[in-house]
Amino acid sequence: MDPHLLRTFVTVAGTRSFSAAAQELGYTQSAVSQQIAALESDLGATLLHRRPVALTDAGARLLEHAGPILLRLSAARADVVRLSGEPAATVVLGATPFAGSTRVAAVLASVQRAMPRVRFTLLLTGRDAVAAGVATGTLDVGLVDGVTAPSDPLPLPDAGQLATSVLVENTAVVAFPAGHPFAGRRSLGLADLADATWIDAPDVATPLPQLRALAHSGGFRDGFCYPGTDTAGLLALVAAGAGLALLPGPVTHPGVVGVAVTLPRLVHRVELVHGSLTPPARVLAEAFRP
Repeated sequence: MDPHLLRTFVTVAGTRSFSAAAQELGYTQSAVSQQIAALESDLGATLLHRRPVALTDAGARLLEHAGPILLRLSAARADVVRLSGEPAATVVLGATPFAGSTRVAAVLASVQRAMPRVRFTLLLTGRDAVAAGVATGTLDVGLVDGVTAPSDPLPLPDAGQLATSVLVENTAVVAFPAGHPFAGRRSLGLADLADATWIDAPDVATPLPQLRALAHSGGFRDGFCYPGTDTAGLLALVAAGAGLALLPGPVTHPGVVGVAVTLPRLVHRVELVHGSLTPPARVLAEAFRP
């Protein structure tokens, strides 16, 4: 399967338009049509209805595979470039909001003093973006955080051969507004809160689909969508009663109380993520290790 044809297919599927895909890719509309026809001929299946443009069942299935395939190809290219290129004069660290703590700033400052000719950049972003960025080479080192069972890895996208190591494990807590009836408890079971309203903040708090999987329960409806990466903003929403959130403990924010989850047993973990490392990036990665 030609990856160029696959990228064209993903673009058409995303825009639902051959002309919009052509404009985005810099091709003519005729060229886009020919590429889709060539891919369909190769696979022996119709992938797109033409008028209006919509995925067939076969196209929908291919789209499920396409993202991980294209990500792995980009990761392979970036990995080879890292191994064959000159040592980088810049190092970009990507971190999820709760992983980007005060210690991150201290480590960056210390490594910067040791290597003054290297430019270090810190980018706070979501979990999937950190993993994909490290895989494709836009980030040199990543720090990701999340809640999981003690024996399970953090759920990350399939981005190729990335090395991970655990840096920190803390208690996982549910963040309640101070006046909530459960705020006075010492611990609780996650399933007890399946009927509560939660804040949908996938890049900061535990995503709602993962909450359902951890609790082996339905529910966990969202009352407020928060696509940002500002932890203070999320905690302010909890304090205002917009919903609950599963976060690392302890929680220190006015009007918010954190109650530990003991059923199931959960931990909040921070992991270091990287591929092949340039010398400056290796120094930074080692500085984070316990």
